[in-house]
Amino acid sequence: MDTENQETRGDGSGVVQISRPIEAESEPTQPAFGIVAEDDTGVLKNVARATEQGLTTFIADTPETDSEVARIAQQLGASVIETETIDTAASDARTMLATYAQASSHPGIIIPDDGAVQIDIDRSLEAAGSEQFITSGVSEKATSHPGVLVAIPAYNEAAAIAEVVRDVQQYADEVLVIDDGSSDNTVALAKEAGAVVIEHETNKGYGGALNTAFSEADEREAEHLVIVDGDGQHDASDIPTMVETLSQNDADVSIGSRFAKGSETEIPLYRRFGIEVVNTLTNLSMGVLRPRSWVRDTQSGFRAYNRKAIASLNADSSIGEDMSASTDILHHCHQNSYEIAELGTTISYDVENASSQNPLSHGLGLVNNILTTIERERPVTVLGIPGFVSAFVGLGFGYLTFSKYIANNVFPMGLAITSAFFALAGIFACFTAIILHSMNTHLD
Repeated sequence: MDTENQETRGDGSGVVQISRPIEAESEPTQPAFGIVAEDDTGVLKNVARATEQGLTTFIADTPETDSEVARIAQQLGASVIETETIDTAASDARTMLATYAQASSHPGIIIPDDGAVQIDIDRSLEAAGSEQFITSGVSEKATSHPGVLVAIPAYNEAAAIAEVVRDVQQYADEVLVIDDGSSDNTVALAKEAGAVVIEHETNKGYGGALNTAFSEADEREAEHLVIVDGDGQHDASDIPTMVETLSQNDADVSIGSRFAKGSETEIPLYRRFGIEVVNTLTNLSMGVLRPRSWVRDTQSGFRAYNRKAIASLNADSSIGEDMSASTDILHHCHQNSYEIAELGTTISYDVENASSQNPLSHGLGLVNNILTTIERERPVTVLGIPGFVSAFVGLGFGYLTFSKYIANNVFPMGLAITSAFFALAGIFACFTAIILHSMNTHLD
């Protein structure tokens, strides 16, 4: 394969030129490897790996891509398919790659969904079956299987992110920073510290970053996922204990609690009051009435999840994208009967940029989310019963209204308005409860 030929073909969409090594005479038994060129060195790494494995490799080069990528890919042994069509879509490029694989008598072709993501060639070959001619490659991150994956949601955390990454590295197999659209140099500092960085183009919120963490952990098939804040509030040395707590207590989720035994957290009075209110509402909303069975720190972001919880949470589309995600996750765990274990941990509030959100607005947002959740999940309890009582009270005031009118021949407008208000509010609440209950039953 040390000489080259060129072939030019025309089709309905444009002119295609192929630069490729001369093919061997024997009919290939392995799938070909195809990739759509991008201005990313990851493409060249995938080309090199495929050719090293002896796979016939095609690369579709479009005018939007730097020609240097195609030139180097050709030097690595790939056949370069060049099209002069400016608007060649990715799907068209994939079809083009498959066409040339078929023309070369290959039994199939592996085409990664994202050419820049590193592909595990061996696993991709195993996944390539005979039922479909085109198969997607298996990414390396899907085969890494880290024992402990630490994920750090971060938004404008340049002041602390590098130190946080370095602190957690000694306790993790892999460190993942979820950058939520930061406008500072959080990304660069996290990468320099050794973390793998997943970037959101726009700010999705704390819950959005958590959802990405669950997705990445599930794709990597991580055994444990530990969430750590990016501002340095959490003690990294507690990570091994968080993970051990899962197995020792046969738990699915462990929470670093500011209120459990062993915690030395000094919580400001106003913050403690707000957390206690939210804790109470959250536990009641889950139907947990006995205080000794409560989750004592429902808003702690320092949590660890086992494999089952990771997969389940990743599949749940109801996890919100704002700060209420912590509560949504607890509701998910309660609905799936997951075991939750708490252990004492010390949270430091004496850090720079400890919270970018006003505590009052944060608390009101959480309370509103909890009440909305209660209304949605327990409509008969929250709306039906109070609605019935309200309607009954309205009837009582209605009886008084007519009694006074008959006795005094004067219509008591105040009592009439009160009666109408309670009756209508009660009827409306009852009908809403019936509708929500029916929807819940139907969806379940």
